[in-house]
Amino acid sequence: MASVKPVPVFDGHNDVLLKLRGAGGRPATRLFREGSDFHVDLPKARAGGFAGGFFAIFVPSPLDLAVMKAEMDKPEYDLPLPDPVPQQAALPVVMEKAALLMQLEAEGALRICRSAADIRAAMDAGEMAAVMHVEGAEAIDPEFHVLDVLYAAGLRSLGPVWSRPTIWGEGVPFRYPSTGDVGPGLTEDGKRLVRRCDAMGIMLDLSHLNEKGFWDVAEISEKPLIATHSNTYAFCPQARNLSDAQLDAVARSGGVVGLNFATGFLRRDGQMRAQMPLAVMLEHLDHMIRRMGEDHVALGSDFDGAVVPEEIGSVAGLPALIEAMRAHGYAEARIEKIAHGNWLRVLETTWGG
Repeated sequence: MASVKPVPVFDGHNDVLLKLRGAGGRPATRLFREGSDFHVDLPKARAGGFAGGFFAIFVPSPLDLAVMKAEMDKPEYDLPLPDPVPQQAALPVVMEKAALLMQLEAEGALRICRSAADIRAAMDAGEMAAVMHVEGAEAIDPEFHVLDVLYAAGLRSLGPVWSRPTIWGEGVPFRYPSTGDVGPGLTEDGKRLVRRCDAMGIMLDLSHLNEKGFWDVAEISEKPLIATHSNTYAFCPQARNLSDAQLDAVARSGGVVGLNFATGFLRRDGQMRAQMPLAVMLEHLDHMIRRMGEDHVALGSDFDGAVVPEEIGSVAGLPALIEAMRAHGYAEARIEKIAHGNWLRVLETTWGG
């Protein structure tokens, strides 16, 4: 019997460039092409129907990840915001990771996409579609010189902050229980950045931005509101998750929220543990659909940047989530929208084609 082709998944967020840099940079691209212990690589993508997504360029803070994970296993936790990263420290890291993505394209591992039409063409050709995304805009100067250069290299998506302050605004801490209503809103430079990205056709990602910053973007931007990898506060009261009022605003704008697979933002106890039934993910999806409608819900895994449910494990495990949706009663048309269709629609609107 012929195997059933997996439903193609276009995903809102992965951190495989972080893993590649940690594994040695340019020489490590072989691991992506031939197979690795990463969540995302070509062999696993082919097995699981991973068609591509947003590839994050992220400047890490000097955090002890073992301590961070131990804290997030407690009934309550509050990890302080890391210190700001100076532009002169952030820029070389961003350039290095952008170069890694470009090398992967040169090696035929993926295609950097600058339009929704590019994404569709890559998917039709069986190529991995990659959107260059910067998560935390520390490397960008107030005059936007770096933004212009990154745009020319393929940048089409930008998160003004990660979970730390920047000259643009402030992120949310890894805190449970907590709302995202912490800290001030966008700075004046941050408001300029929103307008500049709107004008250039760069998608703004509101994941990690605090609540006041979220509402500032909602007021200023003329584009759909998008959170690439966030979940619902109603089911997991973590500072990273979105309130019902925020979900409603995303829907009114025509935007999208990508379901984050990080278990600490899914589990009701807020703990970052892989032991979690997929039914928890469906609770979040159901709530998003009730609040926003099925046209505004997508996937934003955080693969290679978080602990994901053990039943999924990597991009090779994506069919398990698709089957869970079917078993839950989702129609195929709804599954297609969540898996890739809603991303393509909102990117057409945001990028203008």
